[in-house]
Amino acid sequence: MNDTITIVGTVGTDPEKKVRNGVPITTFRVASKERRFDRATGTWVDGETNWYTASAYRRLAEHVFESVHRRERVVLTGRLRVRNWDTGEKRGTSVDIDIDAIGHDLLFGTTTFRSDDAAAISSSSASTDSWAPGDAADGGWASPGVDRGDDAGAHQETATSGWPDSTTEPEPRPLTLAGVEAPF
Repeated sequence: MNDTITIVGTVGTDPEKKVRNGVPITTFRVASKERRFDRATGTWVDGETNWYTASAYRRLAEHVFESVHRRERVVLTGRLRVRNWDTGEKRGTSVDIDIDAIGHDLLFGTTTFRSDDAAAISSSSASTDSWAPGDAADGGWASPGVDRGDDAGAHQETATSGWPDSTTEPEPRPLTLAGVEAPF
């Protein structure tokens, strides 16, 4: 099955980190409860709770393990896998999600984002991820539709660089998406 699903729910277990064949994997359970408005009573009522086993891999696994904790509300999206299992004594169905993206549900609280070192990201993603384009080490600007300008990346710190004053740098040009107007 290759379906994509988005879940808004509560982390039900502390994330566990394992390494399998050199690949970090973080796994936890997440509960998603239906909540609907009952027009007859004029109140909100809780429906059934669905439980999923969520798994993150590689760099995402490291970040999830450091960032996500039991009882926190999250929004996650990923690939749904439904498997039937049989141990001889018991049988059932397992519903798993291979996480593509995850974040905290800001309706219920705040969070602080801390980025990885940009140099470490570009060098490691270019060398370890098979999906990365060949020029991914160029700061990640190989994304289609992103125009960074003719002089981007031509940063020099000498007086001969054409800047009027060698102690100040010109303001960086904003990134623009090809064919898209800025809304502000």
